[in-house]
Amino acid sequence: MPPLYPEIEPYRTFRLPVSELHELHVEEAGNPEGKPVIFFHGGPGAGLSPIHRRFFDPAFWRIVLFDQRGCGKSTPLGEIRENTTWNLVADTERIRERLGIEKWLVFGGSWGSTLALAYAESHPERTQGLILRGIFLGRRTEIDWTFSDGCRRIYPDGWEAFVERLSPRERGDVIHAYLRRLTGPEEEVRRDAALAWNLWEERASHLLPNLEPVKEEDVPKEIALARIEAHYFVNDSFFDPDDQLLRDLGRIRHLPADIIQGRYDLVCPAQSAWELHRAWPGSRLVFVRDAGHAADEPGISSALVEATEEFKSKV
Repeated sequence: MPPLYPEIEPYRTFRLPVSELHELHVEEAGNPEGKPVIFFHGGPGAGLSPIHRRFFDPAFWRIVLFDQRGCGKSTPLGEIRENTTWNLVADTERIRERLGIEKWLVFGGSWGSTLALAYAESHPERTQGLILRGIFLGRRTEIDWTFSDGCRRIYPDGWEAFVERLSPRERGDVIHAYLRRLTGPEEEVRRDAALAWNLWEERASHLLPNLEPVKEEDVPKEIALARIEAHYFVNDSFFDPDDQLLRDLGRIRHLPADIIQGRYDLVCPAQSAWELHRAWPGSRLVFVRDAGHAADEPGISSALVEATEEFKSKV
């Protein structure tokens, strides 16, 4: 299995105002003259991590990464106003135009796979191909799996801890109940809700969870992640209710695509990856048999590096 590439630092970072409210943090790494690839991080709300640069051969790829609105080093942190899927698609085009890139490979995992599909379907003429991991199609059924009546059957103990702070009535709509706490006036309530929300998702993200305590300096980003996720999920990720991403797949069906899916992914179960692959006959679907959801699981990360290597001949 191919290993991750060694750690690298960006060769360039810059700030990009995208509205009167939001300013993005953008990075470039790898080869300034290389083939361009745009990386979409997960969440929504998670932000960038150094591992995200390590899926790509830095001698070949010009790696473009950015913290989406309200995430990571973008400001204001945790802001949900003017923060929709289609704002992020438009931001991506602003980045491409700013960098003078004509076309690029599109890469995204988890929520990043959702945004990658939304971007590519909106701008197929700017997309050379897609590498997608842990497929989430933004559907209510997928959200209900995680926050209503799916994953709780695998982790009943974790679910009980997740909903213990909610009243019996609130447990009928967990996401709205948490969003009220995450946007409320009391700092301690926001903190408690965010840590509980993220712990629930983290518990289900790895085949073998290793839950680390949250460092105090990371709490603001934890709150931002949970708040933005709840905001998006309350709004069905800003998609039409008729399977929009699958409905519009014809716009990109001619493009090459690799779909990497952990067989035991409990955050984004394999059904969505299977449906996407079946609707996209030219795509390649890889089930990683000993992995869950997270990109840093060895089988997942190796499959992603293998995909970027194979795409060298396709771009």
